[in-house]
Amino acid sequence: MKKHEIEFKLNGDTKKVEVESNDVLLDVLRYKLGIKSPKVGCDRGDCGTCTVIMNGKTVRSCLVLAVEAHGADIVTLEGANSRKWTQRLQKKFHEKNSFQCGFCAPGVILSATELLEKNPKPTTRDIKEAIAGNLCRCTGYEPIIAAIEETVKGK
Repeated sequence: MKKHEIEFKLNGDTKKVEVESNDVLLDVLRYKLGIKSPKVGCDRGDCGTCTVIMNGKTVRSCLVLAVEAHGADIVTLEGANSRKWTQRLQKKFHEKNSFQCGFCAPGVILSATELLEKNPKPTTRDIKEAIAGNLCRCTGYEPIIAAIEETVKGK
């Protein structure tokens, strides 16, 4: 298998890593760089547990070939706390007990962060659409939606 050296920004820091042609970004983040917030879930892009922000947009890192990340700006939950909405969202999710096991939490928070950065006054429908690609098997979506709505209202 052919090896490639890729370079990208990860949470503000430049990273260089050698990857094979078929390596996916999720595996590089978790197993080569030690980033633990994107989780291995379905490996098909359906569950959203591997969500990261790449060049300003959420992506499923299990579907992105690592070589596609060359030159990209990637943000995981570990690096998102400097973003305007992330800490507020995390606080509201905690207050509303929005997650039970927490497996889906990083992906949901990053999806909500992307939404609020683009639309700081979303409707409930906007919120539902933004998190539709993130499956939660424990809590359901009502406390998640309520936390995002309260974050927007500043309560």
